[in-house]
Formats: sequence, C-alpha cells, structure tokens
Amino acid sequence: MIVNSILDTIGQTPLLHIPVRGGEVSLYLKLEMFNPSGSMKDRMGLSMVDNRPISEDNVGIVESSSGNTASALAMISAVRRIKFTALMDSHASLEKILTVRAFGSNIRVVGSGDGALATDVRDREAMRISIEEGSYWTEQHNNPANPAGYVGLVTELLDDLGPTISHFVCAIGTGGSLCGSARQLRMHIPRLQVIGVEPVGSVIFGGQSGDYLQSGTGTPEGADVGMAIDYDVIDSGRKVSDEMAFSTCHYLAQRHGLLVGGSAGGAIFEALNVARQAPTGSRIVTLACDSGTKYLDTIFNQDWLATHEIKIVDLEEYFRELLVDETIAENLQRRGKTSTVSSNTTSRKYLQ
Repeated sequence: MIVNSILDTIGQTPLLHIPVRGGEVSLYLKLEMFNPSGSMKDRMGLSMVDNRPISEDNVGIVESSSGNTASALAMISAVRRIKFTALMDSHASLEKILTVRAFGSNIRVVGSGDGALATDVRDREAMRISIEEGSYWTEQHNNPANPAGYVGLVTELLDDLGPTISHFVCAIGTGGSLCGSARQLRMHIPRLQVIGVEPVGSVIFGGQSGDYLQSGTGTPEGADVGMAIDYDVIDSGRKVSDEMAFSTCHYLAQRHGLLVGGSAGGAIFEALNVARQAPTGSRIVTLACDSGTKYLDTIFNQDWLATHEIKIVDLEEYFRELLVDETIAENLQRRGKTSTVSSNTTSRKYLQ
C-alpha cells in the first residue's frame, strides 16, 4: 500500500485471535501499537486536531498527557506544522519523553519527582498556557472529538467479526476509547457487555483512592472525571493492581512474544477473568492500546520495579487452564476446520 502521509497509516491495525478454555471462548486483541506513533491515541489525536477551532488567537496546541496522547499529538503537529507543547508527569517513561522531543515538540514536566500522578497540576498548567500563550488546549478528557476518533476502530472490528462480539473489555482513562467504541458497537450489538478496567487507586468507579503506576489510565484523587466518560454504556467497572497488570505484561512477553504496556496488561488480565466465566462461544475483544517498548525503562526494568516495590508474579499456573498451548499442526488443523472471521461483505451491512 502506497500512502502520501504517515497519517494515512493510522488505523487498520491487526486483530490477534487467542483461543481460550480449549477453544470454547475466543479472545481478540486489537493491536493498537501498530499505529504510527505506537498507540491507539493516534486515532483520537488526529480527530482532535482536525476538529479544533482555528483562529489567529490559536498559535499552537497544548495538552496534558503522561505520554501516548503527547506522542500522537507531537507526530500529527509535525506533519501539520503546528506548534505543540506537552505537559507530562515526572513519572513518564523516558521513551515517551524522547519520542515527543524527536518530533520537535516542547515538553514541560510538572509535579513532584516521587512518581505520583499530577493530572490536576498538568491540567491547571494547560489552562494557563492556553490563556496566556494563545495555544488551543485539546482537553482530551472533555473533548467530544476524543470518543469520535474511535469510529474507525469500531468499523474495523465489525469488518473483522461482524455483530458476533459478546464482550468489550478496555482500560479507561479519559474514557474516549472505551465509551466512544462501546457507544458505536452498541448500535449494532445491543446486548454487548462492556467492561471498563482501571488501576487500583483510581476513582472512576469509586472505591478508595491511592497511588498507582499504570500509565495513561485511570483518574487519581483530585482530578476531575471527564465528560468523555459515559457511565450509561458501561456494564461493569473492574480494578486491577499494578502488580497483576505488570505481571501480565511480563507473562505475555515471555510466553507469547507480545510486548504490551501496563494499562493493556490490566485490560488483558481482566479480559481473561471474563473469559473464565463467559458462556461457550463468547467472543471477547480488548484493546492492546500500546507497546511495551515504551516501558522498557519502567515496567520491564528490574531496578525500577524494585524501587517501587512491585513484585512480578509468575502467572503460568493462573493462566494455564485458560490459554491454549497448541502445536503448529494443531493450530493449522483447527484453522482448516473453522472460520472465526466474518467476511467484509457480511459485516459491512451492519455499518450502513
């Protein structure tokens, strides 16, 4: 495929099929790390930039982000020749900081150096810059262009699977990817079960607040829950600890060659718990929102884990009864007998 801009490569990411419980249930991972800046945030970043108000007063854009949205906006701003300033926490991974700088954007690190989230501080600084420096604050938590950016993702899921998806499991931060996708999916799959996953310590679904290290997900105490979160489309809210989320990341990397970030680890961990109880024939979809290559100096770094007193648990036994360990011959035989993907012709009728 020949494209004329790197932005033309946003979307059309692979869907990885993982048989669960001996093939009784199917888990599908939407591999969003194949977007050009490495995460699903490219989708909503492009939507927010393309739908921003343009005036002489808006000389650039500014956003409060711990990394992936900043990376996406930095890439898009480079292509569109827009000045971009990213406000990032001190805990942001080195890879994300260097990515934003590589695209030529500005970074201002806010908050303390203890690794705690500083979402409220970032947001106040973004508002100040928007007023004093004339930049447009994309304000991802409250921007309707955020959830609207995931219409293409839903189109891709329905093209691949049709209306057969039974469960949609997704990490929740701004709420754009979960609620935007769920709202569109429900138009074609009314009985879809939607499960949001946040870190232990986040307050989106209530409960006791506390510090957490999963990046780009959840809402810490003191920060506002944004308008992009629509509780009406969420059937269940779940919480996953840093320990279980990061242990899932290590398990997937070492047993399945799949590098995902911490929030994806939490979502996949909970998706497997859903699969444990789901009826035979269920099709569960979750978003692998970014790659673990963005966290090599944090969640895949033993020194960093020790500093933050995070213990990586061996999940081999925990997942043994769920994940199918097939030989190549068995996998080919299974594929020859069954077809798990609806044709594009069939599924596209649900998008009309």
